[in-house]
Amino acid sequence: MLGIIEIIKVIFLGIVEGITEWLPISSTGHMILFDEFVKLNVSDEFKEMFFVVIQFGAIIAVIIRFWDKLWPFAKSKQGQGIVVKKPIINLWLHMLVSCVPAIIVGLPLDDFIDEHLYNPYVVAAALIIFGVAFIWVENRNAARKPQITRVSQIDYKTALIIGLFQLIAALFPGTSRSGATIVGALLLGVSRQVAAQYTFYLAVPVMAGASFLKLVKYGPHYSATEFFYLMLGMLVAFAVSWVVINFLMNYIKKHDFKFFGWYRIILGAFVLLFFVIKAIATH
Repeated sequence: MLGIIEIIKVIFLGIVEGITEWLPISSTGHMILFDEFVKLNVSDEFKEMFFVVIQFGAIIAVIIRFWDKLWPFAKSKQGQGIVVKKPIINLWLHMLVSCVPAIIVGLPLDDFIDEHLYNPYVVAAALIIFGVAFIWVENRNAARKPQITRVSQIDYKTALIIGLFQLIAALFPGTSRSGATIVGALLLGVSRQVAAQYTFYLAVPVMAGASFLKLVKYGPHYSATEFFYLMLGMLVAFAVSWVVINFLMNYIKKHDFKFFGWYRIILGAFVLLFFVIKAIATH
């Protein structure tokens, strides 16, 4: 039976997902923290799946927002037949290369990561370390001119190295997939706008794959209430993601990523302090 309090919780979690998935501040870190205060009245298995699959709403926002950049087919100017946009095909091939490290290394370790690394202490450490990385790389790049100012300039070598940074996010919860790929791209001389844009694009195959795997792992064992929660969470994540993506693309035209670095450090310190105090209190 649906309860208004549970519905509000789902809406709240969808808002958190929509904001934190695209800003480089770790959706995992926020979900772990908010789960302490906003507990859904569902099984642990469903909740684990829910936290991943509501990302699909965020993915749809990217697909719609960047449809002309991601869809490689169009009608010919004569109105007959289909034209294949080779630059977009090349983009997908580069994104595939970026996904290879996570597929080869991260995917087989998924259960191990969930069991041993998905905890507040690893998340807090990852938040802080990559927060420092953002501040350091922005200071490093302050006097440097970006070498890559268009997505089409990203070659296979750059795509692979960005994929290795994405692998770090897959191995260590709290790193933030968007945070890791943006840091990696900035280190390689990619402009902020292109780094963010490529991260959005790369989220489509990565997050769609992760959502699909969680759905398969959970199986078709939904109650009507659970299905409603999942659909509502995705819908809210979609709407919020649309706003946040547009905000970030405008924000980085005039600002750097240092604010997000400091935010991560403060959040990581808070998560660490909160769970250390909790552990002491329970003993």
